Amino acid sequence: MRPFARRFRHIACATSALGLLAVTPAAFAQDAGASSDDDGEAIVVTARRTEERLETVPVSVSAFSERSLERIQATDTTGLQGAVPNLNIVQGRGSSNATNIYIRGIGQPDALQTFDPAVGVYVDDVYYSRIRGTQLDLLDLERVEVLRGPQGTLYGKNTIGGALKVVTRKPGQTFRGGLSAAYGSYDQFELKASASGPVSDTLAAGFAAMYARRDGYIEDAVLDRDYNDKNTVAVRGAVAYTPSTDFRLDLSIDYSRDDASLTVGQPLNSLTYLIGGGTALALPANPNPNDYDFKGRTTPSLPNSTKLRHWGTSAIAAWNVADDLELKSITAYRRLVTKDYVDIDATQLEIGDVFVGVWQKQFSQELQLNYTGERFQAVGGLYYLKENIESHQEAYADDLIGPLLGNPTFLRTIDDDLTTKSYAAYANASFSLTDALRISAGIRYTDEKKDYFRTTSTFSSSPLLTSLAPYVFARKQSWDDWSPMASIDYRFTDNLMFYARAAKGFKSGGFNGRANSVAESTAYAPEKVWSYEAGFKGSVDDIARFSVAVFHNDYKDFQARVSGIDTDPVTGLPVPVLSVLNAGKLQIRGAELELALTPVTGLLLDTQIGYLDAEYKEFSDARFTATGGSRAFQRPAFAPKWTMRFGAQYEADLGGSGYLTIGGQTRYRSTTALAVDNTFINSQTEIAGLFQPGYWLHDARIVWEDADRKFSVGLYGQNLSDKSYKTDGQDFSSIGSIRTAYYGAPRTFTVRAGVKF
Repeated sequence: MRPFARRFRHIACATSALGLLAVTPAAFAQDAGASSDDDGEAIVVTARRTEERLETVPVSVSAFSERSLERIQATDTTGLQGAVPNLNIVQGRGSSNATNIYIRGIGQPDALQTFDPAVGVYVDDVYYSRIRGTQLDLLDLERVEVLRGPQGTLYGKNTIGGALKVVTRKPGQTFRGGLSAAYGSYDQFELKASASGPVSDTLAAGFAAMYARRDGYIEDAVLDRDYNDKNTVAVRGAVAYTPSTDFRLDLSIDYSRDDASLTVGQPLNSLTYLIGGGTALALPANPNPNDYDFKGRTTPSLPNSTKLRHWGTSAIAAWNVADDLELKSITAYRRLVTKDYVDIDATQLEIGDVFVGVWQKQFSQELQLNYTGERFQAVGGLYYLKENIESHQEAYADDLIGPLLGNPTFLRTIDDDLTTKSYAAYANASFSLTDALRISAGIRYTDEKKDYFRTTSTFSSSPLLTSLAPYVFARKQSWDDWSPMASIDYRFTDNLMFYARAAKGFKSGGFNGRANSVAESTAYAPEKVWSYEAGFKGSVDDIARFSVAVFHNDYKDFQARVSGIDTDPVTGLPVPVLSVLNAGKLQIRGAELELALTPVTGLLLDTQIGYLDAEYKEFSDARFTATGGSRAFQRPAFAPKWTMRFGAQYEADLGGSGYLTIGGQTRYRSTTALAVDNTFINSQTEIAGLFQPGYWLHDARIVWEDADRKFSVGLYGQNLSDKSYKTDGQDFSSIGSIRTAYYGAPRTFTVRAGVKF
């Protein structure tokens, strides 16, 4: 390994030099205002559960206003890809409604109901406990915040990697509204509407709604159907009650429906029979994994359907007990129902075809006390979450077993039930020792209890397979943890701050939701990470804004799903094993830069650059006998060494004719491993198809707005070079040698028109 310590010192020295240069009086205007967004307004965030200017928050956080999201051409949460250093956020494997999120090499890509996310997603401070239902369309928002690094002393649960925070626009005493429509490639059609305003002096109400559809990117000429499409409806209603200046109650309810076709990938190798080997389907000897022509195949009998119904309601009450003391209650209830068919092998054979039905509900209650004094600020709270997930799964594999047993039919059904109760108490405080120097500290105690029941049954035309008795897996377990945080920040001027922070992150243990045997029926332990970071934030007059950070993470007991083969003790037949291991330790270090420049009026140049050096220090797997039972030589998944984005836009004032904005961006990701299992078993040879080599994507837009900025029409192009690139992959090689890669969207164009009133 190249000596990162030397590179780390170079980065730290460069960062320090930047800080020393920036504190000179010539470089900074002492009375400059806060950092501003694309509208020239101060960026205010609530990353630490209280309102603060973005440039004064001693933590790595990226914030996007509604116009900023427009500039980076983001229409849903995956549109943040590239705009945040060291963030991976893409549509999840085999699902139209799940999101794969990694921050600084820490995440959880599997949508299976028993796996908790490692990056917390919050909408108006309400935690979404599944990665299904988190591919959110960005509808009538105030802002989006992405917090990098553990956030446990302030946020609900499972923020070991960071948090994605969505803040919707609240109704107020000023009437506002908007309507937009879009049409684009693949018969895309989108309609959005929102309105809010006063009902009385103390009551305001609002709504937002959208409908979006698009034909699929992938065509199946044999079955005359397409895949990877969009068909979404979403609505949200909100009421704000403010009987006095000291009390506000926000009530909201939301509903979304997603009725999409299958999400289909590309098979990476020939498929084999489970019994006796042999080729079930031969693919070309040397398929080019980077030359995907957006055609696909699925099993004819598998329904072309994935469905989601997701709704919830919340009540947020804020009471100013005193001028400097606020009491807040956040109460929420959510329901999620998904009925997904997935063709894992992505071929016409019935080898890895599944149905996954999930019925999830959660209730959460948070009580928060926020004190804001002249030199002392503190927030503390109590948090409770109860979640119940029931699932029914069916695995269809009539083409899997093979001719040695007479090509028998095969169906496995799985029913499971998981109840989680999470209790937590947290406190976070900041004290200004001087006008320039501030120290902060926090701690969180978490206690989680999980109760899991699972049963599997096998149905087959083979008497040997039918003889397999139903397998039952039932476990209860609890885990607890203390997670501290400490930080210090120093303001050289009003526009330059240095900070250093150390924090511990925690994600609770769980049970293997794919267990079909004693070997797989294990409880896995919690994940933990210690994160250390330091950086500078600042601005130069109205010309530049920047944020620089370096970090080091020690990550242990990460929960890895691995694939293998065992022997059934009753039948003596080979049996696929899908285990979850606390595989060992990861060391993750890196640096990040966010920079925005406005050298002349109307011109904005911005860049986000992330550098990541992630390596396993331990990864134990007894199957790798050639390397002493270690897989530490493998590359960690979703941890590209470089992530970069370069953007530019120029707004021309046309006088009474309005404004014309021309903008573009280019985004780069270096070579990325798309699965934890990314070498052949007992081999150091990488599976080429489970890696995405480095690539660039190019986007552009041209938008006209009238002089009052009420009317707009624009043309948007994405992936202009029509680059074929993989976003996710999975290895189920123990089941018929299945390995599959999933791809991002091809080149698209969209015309969008809107009006605000």
